[in-house]
Amino acid sequence: MLPFFAQVTNITEVNAVSTNSPGASAGPSEVNPEKNTEISSEDPAEMVSETSAISEFFDSGAIGLLIDGGLFMWPILIMAILALAVIIERWRSLKMLDTDNEALRQAVLEDLTNDRIEDALARCDRERGPVAAILANGLRKYLVLSRLNYDPARLEEQVVKSMESYGVHIVAALERHLPVLAIVSSVAPMLGFLGTVQGMIVAFHNIVEMDQTGGGNIIQAAAAGIEVALLTTCFGLIVGIPAFMAFNYFSSVINNFVLEVEESAAQLMEAVTLQLTLNSEDKPKS
Repeated sequence: MLPFFAQVTNITEVNAVSTNSPGASAGPSEVNPEKNTEISSEDPAEMVSETSAISEFFDSGAIGLLIDGGLFMWPILIMAILALAVIIERWRSLKMLDTDNEALRQAVLEDLTNDRIEDALARCDRERGPVAAILANGLRKYLVLSRLNYDPARLEEQVVKSMESYGVHIVAALERHLPVLAIVSSVAPMLGFLGTVQGMIVAFHNIVEMDQTGGGNIIQAAAAGIEVALLTTCFGLIVGIPAFMAFNYFSSVINNFVLEVEESAAQLMEAVTLQLTLNSEDKPKS
């Protein structure tokens, strides 16, 4: 009996040790119930803090105003991004074209007077800007027709036509993307007014419902609704006014470039006419 009792006791002790060992198949709550209690008590607090931070981010600042303004705020925001992109692109492009055009014109005219057409053409090709481009186009046309022994009476006409057709492309390149600013400057305020009208309709509808149900402060509700409705008008004007100012500024800069191009073309034609006259007078003598 004693040996059998000892064996049973040993088997019971081994089973107890194997049950309490780390590799035993016990549930997570049986292994460390205190840790699970701490995790379950901390998770809701973290979730509440994250939710409150996200809601605070969307309810404050410009994003909160955009959300409060309603559906018409988002088209106005897209127009603001487009207008800003066009303003930056046109500013950089037109600043790169700001060169000393007067010095270039005088140098080209001097080369043309001294019958150095290739040097004048190379000088224009090295420079950048609409004035250099129109001069290079006219000089290239004059050089090609002169080498082909084109009729001097019609050579001047062909050079003029070439520069006029090329000038149209120059003006189109200078005015690139400017219609976007014109559209934004006119449409953004109108979208703001439309959003305000829609917000006022909703606000008065809520006032009528509150009056029928007899709940809440009607004056406070009306003031809050009108305040939210006016946000779209404010944002529309904020976007439209700078776009309108940028459009007028870039238009004035482009007009100055166009005047310089026309003046340079006129001076070049005078020099070409003089050169053709001198060449025609030299031929009989030879």
